[in-house]
Amino acid sequence: MSTQQRKERERAQRHDLIINTARKLAESEGWDAVTTRRLADEIEYSQPVLYSHFAGKDAIVGAVALEGFTELAVRLRAVTRTGEPRAVLEGLARTYMAFAEENPALYDAMFTMAVDLPFGQDDTPQPLRDGFQALLSGVARFAGGRDPEVLTEVVWSALHGLIVLSRGGRLPASGREARLTLLLDQLDATR
Repeated sequence: MSTQQRKERERAQRHDLIINTARKLAESEGWDAVTTRRLADEIEYSQPVLYSHFAGKDAIVGAVALEGFTELAVRLRAVTRTGEPRAVLEGLARTYMAFAEENPALYDAMFTMAVDLPFGQDDTPQPLRDGFQALLSGVARFAGGRDPEVLTEVVWSALHGLIVLSRGGRLPASGREARLTLLLDQLDATR
C-alpha cells in the first residue's frame, strides 16, 4: 500500500469516526451536547483536524442524516420484498415508526433539524431518494387514480406527524395502534 493510499484510508476512518461519535453523543446526550470542541475531545484529534473534514456542526449533522437515510432505506426495502399490499403498507409504517423510536437523535437530524440536504429536487442525494422510493413502492399500490408520489408524501407526512406528536407527548400512547390502523384503513378503503 502506498503512502497516499494509507493517508486516504486514515482520512476516511477519521471521517467515519467523527460521524459515529457525533451520532452516539447525540443519542445519549442530545444534539446540544454535540459541539466541535466536544467531538474533537471525544475522538482525540484537534478541532482543526475535525474542520478539515467538516465545515462545522451543521455539516456533521448533515452527514449523520445521510447515514440515517441509508439505514432507513435498507430497512424499508426489506419490508417491500414480500407480502400482500396491506401487509407491506403496514410493515412500512411500523418499520418507519420503529426506526424513529429507536433512533430519536438520528431521526431529528434527518427530519427536524435544519440541514443542507435538498429534498425532492434534481440534486437530492441518493440515500434520500432510496428511502422515498421504498415508501413509494408500498404506497403506490393504494393510489388508484391518484398521483402515487403525492399520496406517498401524504402518508410520509402522516407518519411523521404521528411520530413527532407522540414524542412530544401531544398524543396519548394508548391510542397509537388505533391511529395507525385508521390511517392504514383509510388508504386500503380507497384502493
